[in-house]
Amino acid sequence: MATGFALANEDLLQNILSRLPALSFASAACVSKSWNKVCNRILSRPKLSSALSLSPSHHVAVEEVLNKVLSEPIRPHFAIACVGLQFNLTATHQLIAEKLGSRIPIITNAATGIIGRDAGTNELREVKWEILEEIGLDQGENNFVTDQLDYCGIVLVIGYVPGLKVNAIPLLRPKTEPRVTMVDKFLKDIRDYTASVSDCTSPDGIILFGDQRIDLKPILAEMDYGMHEETVIVGDASACFLFKSGDDSRIYDGNSYFFDAVALVFARDKSDAFKGEIKFHLALSIGVLPFGPKLKAVSVRIHNSDCSWLTARMEGYQEILDSEGLLEDINDQIDDEYPYLYIGVTHQRERSIGLQNSGSRSHLALYEVLGGSEEYFAVDGIGIKPGESFIFYHSDSDTASSSSGNAFEDISILKAADHHCASRGVKKEVLGGLIFSCCSRSESLSARGNVESLPLSNNFPGIPLAGVFCAGEIGRGGGSASLIRQEENAAEVCSMSSRCFLHHYSTVYLVMSYTPPLV
Repeated sequence: MATGFALANEDLLQNILSRLPALSFASAACVSKSWNKVCNRILSRPKLSSALSLSPSHHVAVEEVLNKVLSEPIRPHFAIACVGLQFNLTATHQLIAEKLGSRIPIITNAATGIIGRDAGTNELREVKWEILEEIGLDQGENNFVTDQLDYCGIVLVIGYVPGLKVNAIPLLRPKTEPRVTMVDKFLKDIRDYTASVSDCTSPDGIILFGDQRIDLKPILAEMDYGMHEETVIVGDASACFLFKSGDDSRIYDGNSYFFDAVALVFARDKSDAFKGEIKFHLALSIGVLPFGPKLKAVSVRIHNSDCSWLTARMEGYQEILDSEGLLEDINDQIDDEYPYLYIGVTHQRERSIGLQNSGSRSHLALYEVLGGSEEYFAVDGIGIKPGESFIFYHSDSDTASSSSGNAFEDISILKAADHHCASRGVKKEVLGGLIFSCCSRSESLSARGNVESLPLSNNFPGIPLAGVFCAGEIGRGGGSASLIRQEENAAEVCSMSSRCFLHHYSTVYLVMSYTPPLV
């Protein structure tokens, strides 16, 4: 009788504690060992929580999203906030950090658009702001659009991921000469952190934000060479961010270094007794098409340290092409009114013997075409070598629209996996997802309403999700991490997913799933 009474009391206590907001729940867990045990039972599964606010006051907006994401029991292990350009980035970052505490890694990023569920109505919203050419981003102070209320908003996502360790690790560049980005140290820091908490040196997943003033293509290539193919990397390559590490021993001096990127690293926790499995999955909606014959770079000149001038010829021919005439012919044959034009260069590199899967590895890098003269045409970025082959790509609205349907079908694979697990008595679930979508995707797509989030929201209605519109969508994931179907009609998507890490005119989806242990 006493045992039954105790169990009834415990069930009642669990019912009460499960209704508490996160901060009260955290206090309740400290009351006694028995209360802590019940709290641990309530949070026996991973959890994501997200919210969006479009309030013109950054104080009100931050309060609204924080109240929403902390309205239920959760122990935040990380936080990502994407905010409109109207809001002061430093003040917003500090407000979030003060509420969540000093031990939570936080990244706050200035965005040209946000995706999420409204904190008040739970309505799914996609808000993309028009950015004027004279407006630029600068870290910390976003006061250049103070008369534009249209740039107000924030989306916040926090996650509780037992079984994983999470930390924010920056890519440093000294402010003193030589001002060279410290890529080797960045990769070593990621590997060392992963090895310190896990049984391997490659993390399960990375959410990466790269400063808009740097070219992230070579850095992503180095990350690909140095990490296992199962490591999923997604993010925004043109960010303006602030970050806080969750490790007090990692203090980074902003007076000595620029932060060219920051990686939110998710590594398996070897010391955690948590027996379930959290997995990261990558899906992709492409928006560019290959165009024309394969060409070869003949000569390459670096201009202003961030631009390449090329001469080219068709493979098998010696004559140098009239670059200006070539670009005019290409633009005349593209249906979209204002297409974006790129060249796709396949770079080859030998992996070091000490790395996993050593040997030759190639990747596809897209360089935006800026214009041309009689002999040369200019592209954004450096790293192209004479003799390397390339092909033109152009943005295409029809491709973006149809590949959004492909992404829906790809993500539905997880739904089928859920049903398969349910038939075996295992309650596998999708925790939520993050969306990184190009801010230049055709207005004809967005006019149909919430089109970028549909592949996630229609497959898994009501799941927490958050997203950002950016100008360089990072998406790298191979093996079982990729949801891209190996079907004939998706061949181009498969190719882009496996070989290209920095996408354009595309949408990248990170989906997180959880499989509990077999009882």
